[in-house]
Amino acid sequence: HYYITNNLSMTSDATVTNGHTKHESSSKKEWVRLNVGGTTFLTTKQTLCKDPHSFLCRICHDEQLIDSMRDSTGAFLIDRDPAYFGPVLNYLRHGKVIIDKNLIEEGVLAEAEFYQISSLVRLLKVRLREKDDGNQSKRTQQVYRVLQSHEDELTQMLSTLSDGWKCEQVINIGSGYSYECNQSEFLILASYQLDTPDSDHSPHKFIDKIQLP
Repeated sequence: HYYITNNLSMTSDATVTNGHTKHESSSKKEWVRLNVGGTTFLTTKQTLCKDPHSFLCRICHDEQLIDSMRDSTGAFLIDRDPAYFGPVLNYLRHGKVIIDKNLIEEGVLAEAEFYQISSLVRLLKVRLREKDDGNQSKRTQQVYRVLQSHEDELTQMLSTLSDGWKCEQVINIGSGYSYECNQSEFLILASYQLDTPDSDHSPHKFIDKIQLP
């Protein structure tokens, strides 16, 4: 037979008599109440001890911790963020990592490290590494071109840069080499942002598709 408390967890060793649930004294000892950052969680020692080396398992068995870390209701006091504790507790319950869209994996990892749940720490680090690798493959790359212009052409060239090209710097390199022209010469450093779908795509493969004035 089973009974459910607050839809949080389920245990055995219970019988029903005349519509009332009768619990064995040993079952009562299995339930654990946690006060995490002001929010109460109800679970079992069996769940908390899925990782026998974790902090959560130790608070169930360490007499010194048991006596010193309880609130007025008897719940264990833990000064951590309750929103990020939820995914940690659920992982111990069913072995799956389920993170609300309003939370970040790095925050859950920090809690897993605090509670010393080694399997969850390893799993989250792998997920974050894969996520980072995916982001790197989607990162943009900058392509640069250097243009040379006479002083009287400079304004027109800057105003007619093709879509996507951005002037980064204009450098005055002095007068031209021609004796018939005393105008200054300028170098224009222009950049173009490439969105590369993966790291195998070199910017040079896209140069022919980019138009310059």
